[in-house]
Amino acid sequence: MKYSYLKKGILFVLLSVLSIIEGFSQEGKIQVQQAPEIEKMIAIKSEMTQNNAFGERYKIQIFYGNNSEATNVLQEFRGKHPDWATTMEYQSPNYKVWVGDFRNRLEADRAFLEIKDDYKSAFIFKPNG
Repeated sequence: MKYSYLKKGILFVLLSVLSIIEGFSQEGKIQVQQAPEIEKMIAIKSEMTQNNAFGERYKIQIFYGNNSEATNVLQEFRGKHPDWATTMEYQSPNYKVWVGDFRNRLEADRAFLEIKDDYKSAFIFKPNG
């Protein structure tokens, strides 16, 4: 008989402790308030990032020299790798053929591994501005 009172007492204490814990628990609600200009600024930054306005992208230079050779290299490269963007830039006194608009160094390194055997003077760089 004493044993059943002990079980009831332990059960009572356990239920009491659980109800006290439940009573002191809190329900959290978070409300975030931000200025409407923040959404506009995020949209502008996203657009600038896509348009490479920050100059944080990498390119690979595969050739520099005179105009006719640069044009030939550009056409040859576009034939082999039509998916990569290629441009020809003039920086006095040479024309340069640039490949890609890579978001980070890892992407540029992967592309460089495919290019380096065909274009021995190729190198990765980050354009200014």
